[in-house]
Amino acid sequence: MRTSEISEKSEKSQPLIPGLPNEIAELCLLHLPFPNQTLASSVSVSWNRAISNLFLLSKKNLSVSLPFIFVFAFHKPTGKIQWQAFDPRSRRWFVLPPMPCAMPICPPGFACATIPHQGALFVLGGMRSDTEKPLHSLVSYRASTNSWSVGPPMRTPRSFFAAGSIGGRIFAVGGSGVSENLVSVERYDPEQGSWAPAANMRSGLGRYDAAVVGNKMYVTEGWAWPFTFLPRGAVYDADADTWNEMDAGLREGWTGVSVVLEGRLFVISEHGDWKLKVYVPEDDTWRYVIGKGVPRELRKPFTVSGVEGRIYVVARGLDVAIGRVVEINGGDWTVDWEVVAGPTAFEDFAPSNSQVLYA
Repeated sequence: MRTSEISEKSEKSQPLIPGLPNEIAELCLLHLPFPNQTLASSVSVSWNRAISNLFLLSKKNLSVSLPFIFVFAFHKPTGKIQWQAFDPRSRRWFVLPPMPCAMPICPPGFACATIPHQGALFVLGGMRSDTEKPLHSLVSYRASTNSWSVGPPMRTPRSFFAAGSIGGRIFAVGGSGVSENLVSVERYDPEQGSWAPAANMRSGLGRYDAAVVGNKMYVTEGWAWPFTFLPRGAVYDADADTWNEMDAGLREGWTGVSVVLEGRLFVISEHGDWKLKVYVPEDDTWRYVIGKGVPRELRKPFTVSGVEGRIYVVARGLDVAIGRVVEINGGDWTVDWEVVAGPTAFEDFAPSNSQVLYA
């Protein structure tokens, strides 16, 4: 028997962590913060094998992976961009490896989407800030390896557009093209590694906000304070590959940044006290959530994401307001807020996008 075979056999016979059953040791490895899992894989052959198996298991059993809030932030004076992840349990931040992209860029021009339980994040398009030309790039991140890769470019260069994940595919919708607003839509299949066209929008919309609820994607041009014109909005049905007009109550009450929580669409109003409200599709109305608005000590701009009954508002300096949302009798909802101050090292950064990813 060769030396390498003897060494591998010895590794298999040794406990992962001395003094603990391997089942308990695997749980310890699983609950390492995701960047540390990559480092832990290099400790030994047995640790690498165990962590690889845990990742495969996490794709089948959603309970073994945990949600993180991934935030794309930029430092406007220097043009520096940075991705980092917030752990809601430990309240710690982890800085990701640098994202490969052409520089200089305009961070708000990008669109981002995730396939959360696969630990996959996608950054699409964008705009060069020196030439103001839209990009057709696709860059993806995998939590399992804590690394980025460059994927096949979109069919059409776009900036300031909407993106979302439906049924394991990534959709890029409208936005600004080389010379005009776009009506074209395309979808990316990560399994096939290819782009294909989807049904065009009926008219181009300037991006304001978008959300995916079930198999439908909602795109709104939004209000302009002090509400001087009626908003436009459209709804994409992925099952039928068709676009329809957005219901009047939904589009007229969409007056802020949206977040989907437990299959419900919420909006943080961008005027007044930054109150949270929820859309009631049964009667096409919005209902204010009981409780205070987003804490006023947070500074704009902010991004919003939601998971496991909580809304995460990430503001300038990467301060985070965590809102615990609960449904009570009569269809009402309540929210209580808690603020977690961002690290001093992030005080000059502003968020451009935030996404939930399980890792």
